[in-house]
Amino acid sequence: MIKLALHLIKQPVLYTICMFCLTNMPFLSAQSAPAEADTPAFTESEINREYQERIKKDRIGGVYIPKNLDDAITELDKKIEPASRLKIKALPEDSVCAVLHFRLGQWMISGWSFYEGSRISHYLKSAGVTYPDDMADFLLIAYHRKLNGIPVNIRDLATEFKNKRKREHQDRIKNGTVISETVRKRN
Repeated sequence: MIKLALHLIKQPVLYTICMFCLTNMPFLSAQSAPAEADTPAFTESEINREYQERIKKDRIGGVYIPKNLDDAITELDKKIEPASRLKIKALPEDSVCAVLHFRLGQWMISGWSFYEGSRISHYLKSAGVTYPDDMADFLLIAYHRKLNGIPVNIRDLATEFKNKRKREHQDRIKNGTVISETVRKRN
């Protein structure tokens, strides 16, 4: 199960944190863990098969999983009390993610199985939103817009998230530090 979870983690920072925890926690150390030969390895096809099963389920762990954006907004309406909806509605759009990401956003990531795969995460991936944190922020912005009567164009909003990720990647490359440099002579 641990190998499956680590295989599903695509973000290097999360993978590093998980590996650090797994190797430095006494109850999960290599001494207490079964030998590698005893641990079944998950093949790509097994992981893909499990993912394909999960994206068809309407419930995972007893939690209803929305099938699309409208269904997700309907579910959020059911879960959020009217007083809280008014507070969310009053937030400026550029603050919604900062205020709600580590509360409602994290609940969506966990409850709606963005890392492991679910109907809603698959729907968002097919729209072009691939990172679980971006999926949560996408839904937060869409929900905020719905509360404020602003139409949500899924394609345009997904493009905003893709462009944001692209800019962040370019900034990391531009501002990165060269660890070592090697010069090769050509024949």
